[in-house]
Amino acid sequence: MSRRVYADTGVFVCFEGGEGAGKSTQSGLLRTWLEERDHTVLLTFEPGDTPVGQALRRIVLSPETGELSHRTEALLYAADKAEHVDTVVLPALARGEVVITDRYVDSSLAYQGAGRDLLLADVERVNRWATGDLRPHLTVVLDLAPEAGLGRFTERDRIEGESVEFHERVRQGFLDLAAADPDHYVVLDARAPIEEIAAAIRARVEVLLP
Repeated sequence: MSRRVYADTGVFVCFEGGEGAGKSTQSGLLRTWLEERDHTVLLTFEPGDTPVGQALRRIVLSPETGELSHRTEALLYAADKAEHVDTVVLPALARGEVVITDRYVDSSLAYQGAGRDLLLADVERVNRWATGDLRPHLTVVLDLAPEAGLGRFTERDRIEGESVEFHERVRQGFLDLAAADPDHYVVLDARAPIEEIAAAIRARVEVLLP
C-alpha cells in the first residue's frame, strides 16, 4: 500500500461523506461548471455504475439481503471498485477526461473499516489491490452529523438503516483520512449554503486542470 498511483492524464476527483451530505448535488454542480469551460467530464458513482456493479449494489444495499458477514460485505464493495476502475475510471482518465466519482475507496475504509468490526489495514489492503492503488487527485469530504443526514431519508437501505453510533464512526473515519493527507483532501461543512460549498470545491479543482 505504499505505491500510490495518481493518473498522469485526466483529473480524478472524488466526493465522500456520510448519508445525505449532498455529494450528488455538488458533483453535479462541479460537472456543469467544468463542461461550461469545455472540459470533457465523466460523472460516475459507486457502487453500481457498471453492469456487474448493479448486481453487487442490489446485494449490499437491499434491506431484503439481511445480515451479511462483514468480510463478505467488504469484498463485495471491493469487487464493485475493481470493475468500476478497470472499465470506467481508467479508460476515461486515459482519454484525458475529468472523472468525478460519488464515493470511492474511502467509503470502504470508513464504512467497513471504521464502521464495522474489521481491521482497517485489512480493508485497505483489499481495496488498494482491487483498484491498483489508483488515488484521486482530490477528495472532497462533505462533513455532516449523522442525525442531520439520515433525517433527509423517508426510507433507508441496509447501510442507511444502521445505528447512529455506526454512522458516527463512519464520519470520524472520513475525517481521519482527510487529516492524514491534506494535500489531496478538502473537508467542507455540508451545512453551508450550496453555492458556498461549490465555490470552495471549484477553487481546489481549478488548480488541477490542464
